[in-house]
Amino acid sequence: MIMDNFLPAGAAGSDFSLLLPRHYREDVVRFLQQDMPSFDVGAFVVGSTPVKAHLLAKTPGILAGMPFFNAVFEELGCEVQWFVTEGCRLDLSSAAEADARGSVPPEDTGDFDATPSHFRGRKKIAEVTGPVCRVLQGERTALNIISRCSGIATQTNHLAAIKQQHGWHGEIAATRKVTPGFRLFEKYAVIVGGGVPHRMTLSDMTMLKDNHCWACGGDIQAMVRKARSACGFSNKIEVECQSLAEALEAAGAGAEVVMLDNFPAPEAKAAAAKLKEHFPHGLTVEISGGLNEETASEYFSEHVDVLSFGGLTHGYDVLDFSLKVVG
Repeated sequence: MIMDNFLPAGAAGSDFSLLLPRHYREDVVRFLQQDMPSFDVGAFVVGSTPVKAHLLAKTPGILAGMPFFNAVFEELGCEVQWFVTEGCRLDLSSAAEADARGSVPPEDTGDFDATPSHFRGRKKIAEVTGPVCRVLQGERTALNIISRCSGIATQTNHLAAIKQQHGWHGEIAATRKVTPGFRLFEKYAVIVGGGVPHRMTLSDMTMLKDNHCWACGGDIQAMVRKARSACGFSNKIEVECQSLAEALEAAGAGAEVVMLDNFPAPEAKAAAAKLKEHFPHGLTVEISGGLNEETASEYFSEHVDVLSFGGLTHGYDVLDFSLKVVG
């Protein structure tokens, strides 16, 4: 598996949080309310003594979700200090070396009251300070968000690295196969990982799929013309196609993007080449359906512009983190 950290040109060192709309904080508040709709007896038990808690990375991968983690604890009146940056690779090799020496890694030392076993095989990446009751109230919500975002970013980054290794210059894209209520978080994580989010909503680009075509009696040209009459020049039209003939018809009708859906790799590349031969300027060719990390490189071609992966946002592994109160 390729583990080199790859980010799109210009993204390294970027402040990804600037992408986010202000309402993501409302989502965070809603998550906290769902987790604490009434009394919190645990908070009553532990009290409000000021404490520090260390965020520990337990699995390697790409870190994503720092703005959301911050928002959870800011809402609860806590402060977060980070020792890493958004989009960095979490390398636990130093933690493993420290385990072999029987000591805490140098970056994990500091003013805290904890045994080295707290950090065995883990890397401290942030510190949360605040009343113990508030730290514990935010713990699970913050960890749930950052573990999922980091899992998506890691999987996206694997694909971005494969793309770079093969010298393919197209885009790795997500789809709208997202978790309801968590779309913004998942699409953000794709960007941090080195991919592109594709359209965020039905309003971002007009995508006419097989069911649209069926509902219009199979007349692709009429379907595209009607869409153009409403969206005008400012909104692209994409048509999902099941054959080369459909793709040629869609492009001929004025669709700016054609999606080759569930094509085997040889047929997809041949169809993409034929499309670019007939429409050399302004046509984007996307391939989707059944793609994964193992098969992606089979579809790389100079005639293919986008590969979209539903699994980026609905079939990902999470990264494991823990939050340890240390006094």
